[in-house]
Amino acid sequence: METNKQDKIFSSKTLTYFLQLTKTMSYTQAAQILGITQPALTQQIKKLERAVGAPLFYSVGKKLHLSDAGYTMLDATHQIYETLNWATDEIQQSTSATQGEITIGLLSSLDERIFTDFAIKFYQANPGIKLILHQLTRDEIWERLEGNTIDLAVMYLPDDSIKNWKPYDSKKIINEELLFLHKKDNPSYAKRKKVKNRDTLKEQWVTYPPAYYLNSLIREAFKNTLADRPESVAHFTQPEQLLSFAKQAGVNTALPSSFVKAHADEEIGILSFDPAIKFEMDFVFRKDKQEVPRIKAFFDAFDIYLSEKSYDQHLKEILASK
Repeated sequence: METNKQDKIFSSKTLTYFLQLTKTMSYTQAAQILGITQPALTQQIKKLERAVGAPLFYSVGKKLHLSDAGYTMLDATHQIYETLNWATDEIQQSTSATQGEITIGLLSSLDERIFTDFAIKFYQANPGIKLILHQLTRDEIWERLEGNTIDLAVMYLPDDSIKNWKPYDSKKIINEELLFLHKKDNPSYAKRKKVKNRDTLKEQWVTYPPAYYLNSLIREAFKNTLADRPESVAHFTQPEQLLSFAKQAGVNTALPSSFVKAHADEEIGILSFDPAIKFEMDFVFRKDKQEVPRIKAFFDAFDIYLSEKSYDQHLKEILASK
């Protein structure tokens, strides 16, 4: 039977012999290290050269050198070994609950402190699992989920910008509500527990940037109640920045309830919207990810973390310890 080019190249230990020869650049030394005769090594290298159709080595005097084709083959050989090593690691890690990496994309407008705190505790219990956290925009999160370059995303849902949910699943972290924050001594909001969207438009606002999820959520909620969108005098990406600006500039803003509860003080008034603006914070992932043992271990550990104390309690304690 006639063998193809791949069979000729990859049969026996040809690449191992080639790689050893590139290290010593001496047939005699390479043969000794490999435990074969020099003619046997020469025969294997000639076989490889015939298969690729070009000389891989040339001699200048007594010195052996790699040809251009030899450098190409050397690079390819390194890639082959790297791929095999990577595949071995992936197989071992994908079937292990105690080894490997978990890459997580956090929505950049989220307060990341809960996840940093959990990551520390998770590492202490699972030192063989490396957590890699990235803070990303919504577009970056979906791009990386689609490209399978992150295992999990932490983001807000529902997200109507995503048209194809079939490959994905989600796991709820907490229910959220957007709360209205205003200048404490503003008589317009005195003795109120709730506020209509249109009644918040008398003052200026500070908001997330237009493309951010919570800004879109506010615009949609106001649109649905036939109210104009808030007039924003500034945009910030982090809730701490929005809260600080609102307090010092005396303008309105809206922030997630989990953040507000942890940062509540006497300097700012807090009301619910009427109707309430509700959403969720979720883990989002490809459906096959939850079958990976280390990711299952991660979810189990996070469930225990939130069963011991609520999300809000954890955040309050983290802030109190600073």
